[in-house]
Amino acid sequence: MELRFGESEETLRAEVRAFLKENIPEAAGGEFEDRGDESFEAALGFNEKLADRGWIAPAWPKEYGGLGASIFEQVVFNEEFGYHGAPDTGTRGFGVGMIGPTLIIHGSDEQKAKYLPQITSGEHIWCQGYSEPGSGSDLASLQTRAVRDGDDYIINGQKIWTSGGHRANQMFTLVRTDPDAPKHRGISFLLIDDIKNTPGLTV
Repeated sequence: MELRFGESEETLRAEVRAFLKENIPEAAGGEFEDRGDESFEAALGFNEKLADRGWIAPAWPKEYGGLGASIFEQVVFNEEFGYHGAPDTGTRGFGVGMIGPTLIIHGSDEQKAKYLPQITSGEHIWCQGYSEPGSGSDLASLQTRAVRDGDDYIINGQKIWTSGGHRANQMFTLVRTDPDAPKHRGISFLLIDDIKNTPGLTV
């Protein structure tokens, strides 16, 4: 069995490596939560350059803004991004890695059209609202409630350990919509738009 990368993968690697060496901003280094405003802005600029090349979500199908990259091509991207310390704003982690695939598989056509292009453009920066005070990561014990109000939900509760929440503009969250169900049931997955300007939401 031949376990080496083929010529096309090595050509891609050289292209990705050259791009990263030329475009990774010095100010963007370090862990995501430790960045100041200057480095975060630099990371935003870097993601814009990735978006211009269609490299925000290379593993996604082409119809959703990705490259339809093979497993081997994905490995090339991941290795080079990791080796060179490519910065992220939360777009590639929570956006590309979590909410994006969820929407591709389970989302409605309307949701896909609304959210996926904003992820691959780097415009939407997502965070997750899972853990809560008193519950930690025991999601079956979460207390945040959501009550249906017409086409909307009114949400009451708190979330903690919301990595990148102070930078994000979107959130996906778990809430209890059926308080009478067993605690591991009655939980819904909601998307909250424009969290910095949502009435009643404090970050």
